[in-house]
Amino acid sequence: MQIISIDELHSLLDELTEKDLILDVRSPAEFNEGHIEGAQNTDHEEVGSIADDLKKYKTVYVHCKMGGRAKIASETLTNSGLDNVVCVEKGGMHRWAEQGWPIAK
Repeated sequence: MQIISIDELHSLLDELTEKDLILDVRSPAEFNEGHIEGAQNTDHEEVGSIADDLKKYKTVYVHCKMGGRAKIASETLTNSGLDNVVCVEKGGMHRWAEQGWPIAK
């Protein structure tokens, strides 16, 4: 499993296609407060239930607020047989907001 920073994810945004997914594994309440445009929300404790659906993507970028839940969710998905998971473990929405990058609501 590849591990990147939120800064690296931000730099990739223009290159992402419909075959890539940004998966926000924070709680629905956190997600509704603000998220990366186009991100899908599934709580980190529930990601195992959507593993089969995620196989259709070339790359799934998993992130959270700081990186801890992203790591747990990424490990769950990898253990479910996915090989397209990139864990955004270094930073998260906390740093995204700090940098003043666009936040969708």
